[in-house]
Amino acid sequence: MNADIKEAVKKITGQVIEWRRDFHKYPEAAWTEFRTAEKVVKVLNSFGYDVTYGSEVVEETAMMGVPTQDVLENSAKRAIEEGADRTVIERMAGGKTGVVGTLYTGRPGPIVALRFDMDANEVQEKTAGEHRPWKDGFASLHAGVMHACGHDGHTAIGLGVAKLLQENKENLCGTIKLIFQPAEEGVRGAKAMVEAGVVDDVEYLFGMHLGFLAGSSDRFICGTDGFLATTKFDAYFSGVPAHAGAAPQEGRNALLAAAHAAVSLHGIPRHAAGVSRINVGVLEAGSGRNVIADKAVLKLETRGETSAINCFMQEEALRIIHGAAAMQGVTVTISEMGGASGGQSDTAIANRLRQAAEDSGLFDVIEERGSLGASEDFTCFLERVQENGGQGGYAMVGINRAAGHHDGAFDFDEAALSNAVTVLTLAVSNLLQKDALSE
Repeated sequence: MNADIKEAVKKITGQVIEWRRDFHKYPEAAWTEFRTAEKVVKVLNSFGYDVTYGSEVVEETAMMGVPTQDVLENSAKRAIEEGADRTVIERMAGGKTGVVGTLYTGRPGPIVALRFDMDANEVQEKTAGEHRPWKDGFASLHAGVMHACGHDGHTAIGLGVAKLLQENKENLCGTIKLIFQPAEEGVRGAKAMVEAGVVDDVEYLFGMHLGFLAGSSDRFICGTDGFLATTKFDAYFSGVPAHAGAAPQEGRNALLAAAHAAVSLHGIPRHAAGVSRINVGVLEAGSGRNVIADKAVLKLETRGETSAINCFMQEEALRIIHGAAAMQGVTVTISEMGGASGGQSDTAIANRLRQAAEDSGLFDVIEERGSLGASEDFTCFLERVQENGGQGGYAMVGINRAAGHHDGAFDFDEAALSNAVTVLTLAVSNLLQKDALSE
């Protein structure tokens, strides 16, 4: 079977590259992935998957950091102008751009899920010199948005895996779910799909990313650990304006409240049980040098080696913010803009990915483990699956890249696309082979 899969991958490599370049040319930022998601729906339907999307797989009350209604409506309109089906787009109203494709083999067996993220970055793509997307005509057509992290590749890989698993369906048992997630950037999208229940029945979960710790195309990392739990939130302080010379006593200073909070937040004690982080990235306040500032906003994040440590950091941060507001007699409103759990890959899934990588013969360096030291909201899916007694893991597929992730000159060797399709298809096929269930 392994030889058959590798041969099948060769036949669809051109199609996978074409998908990736199409997604790259029409990038869409978090919660605006209307055209991307519509294409995923269309392709999965053509393969015979049971496809659910929109409010069926995205819980609106759990969506975080959603753009304004104007941005959503304009993005949906643009997607239709760029060829997307209006009826599909209408079912994604409000930014509910998640998609789940389910393949039923007709034979009893485990429920396996694979997750692929679809969103682009709010980065201006390089449009000059030797930048390959620019030279070859598939650079971003959307100003200020580009695929600078590889999610265009992830989505294309997901469709490639979908095609091969469907073609191999008669040799498999169980059920396969392919989860196409919006809004990974800013860790905003996974929670809403988790709360919609898309992985509540999943027993085995696979995730992957191109590059990062695997910085060359000959490397494969089987299990990723070191995911930091995180919460992103904005604090809006509202005071009372007054003339700073004539009547300062009448004001309530939102700027001072925010400034006091910003300094004090960085004084939260580090946690003895593991890594903890706090960062205030933005402070905006005031309207003029002679006006007691009545408005201020802080944009900050907490992180922790575990969800419990991050919870400690978050609770301390909120206590300080509310205290700073009370000191100045102003009010404060908190908006949660993103969040993810901590997480570790299960050894059993990492072992399956290692076996698939070895069977593929595509990699010179196969590493058992890597520590991310950052956040990725795949962990929201992972945590739910593990809480329900299942297993999950996250691999990194090596790429040769033109620039670092989130750089306007980012691009990668597209040979990595077929490498990833091969390994993921092998891993799932080996797990769901008819004779594998007795292992």
